[in-house]
Amino acid sequence: MIKHLKQQLFRKRLPWEQNIFVLWFGTFIAGMAFSEIMPFMSLYIDTLGHFSTAQLNFYSGITFSATYLVTAIVSPLWGRLADRKGRKLMILRASLGMAIVLGAMGLVTNVWQLIGLRFIQGVFSGYISNANALVATESPKEHSGQALGTLVTGFTAGNLLGPLLGGTLAASFGYRLTFFITGGLLLIVFFLSWLFVHEHFTPVEKGAANSTKDVIHSFKHPQIILGMLITTMIIQVANQSISPILSLYVRQLLHGQGSVSLVAGLVAAIPGIATIIAAPRLGVLGDRIGTERILTIGFVFAICVFIPMAFVRNVWELGGLRFLIGISDATMMPAVQTLLAKNSPVSTTGRVFSWNQSFMAMGSIVGPMIGSTVSGAFGYGAVFLSTGVIVALNLVLFRFNTRSLRD
Repeated sequence: MIKHLKQQLFRKRLPWEQNIFVLWFGTFIAGMAFSEIMPFMSLYIDTLGHFSTAQLNFYSGITFSATYLVTAIVSPLWGRLADRKGRKLMILRASLGMAIVLGAMGLVTNVWQLIGLRFIQGVFSGYISNANALVATESPKEHSGQALGTLVTGFTAGNLLGPLLGGTLAASFGYRLTFFITGGLLLIVFFLSWLFVHEHFTPVEKGAANSTKDVIHSFKHPQIILGMLITTMIIQVANQSISPILSLYVRQLLHGQGSVSLVAGLVAAIPGIATIIAAPRLGVLGDRIGTERILTIGFVFAICVFIPMAFVRNVWELGGLRFLIGISDATMMPAVQTLLAKNSPVSTTGRVFSWNQSFMAMGSIVGPMIGSTVSGAFGYGAVFLSTGVIVALNLVLFRFNTRSLRD
């Protein structure tokens, strides 16, 4: 048993397996870079001038949303270039660009420079989507669910640990040095991706599937592609709609007693822990029983978990249900990526995954807006109920769009 384990650990890896190792680390660092600066961003803005509370909230809102807005717009353009020049090139562009931009954020002298760099950060987006596209095209089809499920855990783990690392670095070295360190980590990702990621890329011939219309016509089941893009947005909406009200909901459940910020941080992190544990295993299960089936199970499971969240009586119940939501995310996210890869030609995979990133960015913008609006009008519990309804509608759309695959 031990001998077999050693053979598996130290055997020479196939190129597609090596890609997963390197890109897992890359997505981990990218996820960490995105999330580690968030806990102190507003505090950093406050050091760049003398602002009233209203002004600080305004500038913080613009700074937070700028990257997502630009990402939603430019991702399809980078995806088109990825199909013509290769996904590895886009990975190198994104990692080097983010390294420079995030490092430069430590040099700003006013808030408008910071906002401008956040916009430019959105321009250099695409590491995650192109890592997914490269893994999807380079991995054997029978292992695509496992490969993409493993890759999901990298970004999730980075997002989970990022705020903790960012807070620690900022407290130890200050805000500006934290940006320099983050930029340095992304520079390491650039060199690792350059040296150790392998891609067998065949460029798309000039004029072939060049326009969006041509790409859509190349799909055997275009309604499935559209359905998966919408599903990505819904998953992100569901996760992000809770962000504005989570700490307030926790405070309500604690009746204002105890360390609200600590408990809210733990409750926020729980789904990420569950996703890290479950995603690779559920990816393997999807390869075995069918991706469509595993995604349907994920939809139903999410609906059954979101609705009870509206009626919890303490933070333990909320934390337990949040863990289950992490499992539903682990069911759905790799399955969406796998269905996108299976139902799009290799020559258009970069474009498709860039669209997926755009829809994810839109979910990150729309989700908090829905959460804030619904909670303001109907209370915190209504956010979970409305999210469950949205997921249920998405399930109906998914079943309708994939009926041709089941016939």
